[in-house]
Amino acid sequence: MKIKCVITDDEPIARKGLRGYIEKTDFLTLTGECENALQLNELLKKEQPELLFMDIEMPYINGIDFLSGIHNPPKVIITSAYEQYALKGYELNVTDYLLKPIPFDRFLKAVNRVHELLQKEQESIPEPYLFVKTDKLLKKVTIQDILFIESMGNYVLIHTSSSKEITYSPLKSLLEFLPDNLFIQVHRSYIVQTSKVQAIEGNMLIIGTHKIPIARNLRDEVLNALLKDKLISR
Repeated sequence: MKIKCVITDDEPIARKGLRGYIEKTDFLTLTGECENALQLNELLKKEQPELLFMDIEMPYINGIDFLSGIHNPPKVIITSAYEQYALKGYELNVTDYLLKPIPFDRFLKAVNRVHELLQKEQESIPEPYLFVKTDKLLKKVTIQDILFIESMGNYVLIHTSSSKEITYSPLKSLLEFLPDNLFIQVHRSYIVQTSKVQAIEGNMLIIGTHKIPIARNLRDEVLNALLKDKLISR
């Protein structure tokens, strides 16, 4: 499990120290650095980190006031040279409060706690699924396992990572049951899960050993969806 994290601190030396600690911790990935809460506010409109390292005393708006004003923040570890904000920090449900200078063992204890909390949250969320009628059975298919779906007249063939399931259904009707942030119709006969696309070859999407055609009128929409998921770059 990789945890995407962001550092927000107006002191370059403090950011450098945290950056070094993050690089030493295999389950952390640094996705951004901000000098103040205004920069962080802009970053959070584009990115969704799972962990913030947040200083308190910064220009424009302090860390406590910023955290008080955002809805549903990620996990937060406050990094401050001042003890007096600790109580207010915990009232805001921060995961930990680290006093500068921060020893590595104390840093590691804090991020291990974040890892444990996120792992528990992930395990408590049930995997989405759907039931499809195949032969005389209603068979459970986990959404995440679906690679792509192929239309065969009045039937569809659901290709998963471990099986192929045939069920009676128009492709359009099945699309309505799938999360639109995960799946896209790329051709009148095909729906793909965007995260499963491994490459693009001309007007074909490659998923494992399969090549799925992209309809000419859907090409821009498909490419934009893949770019949004950062699967490809122009």
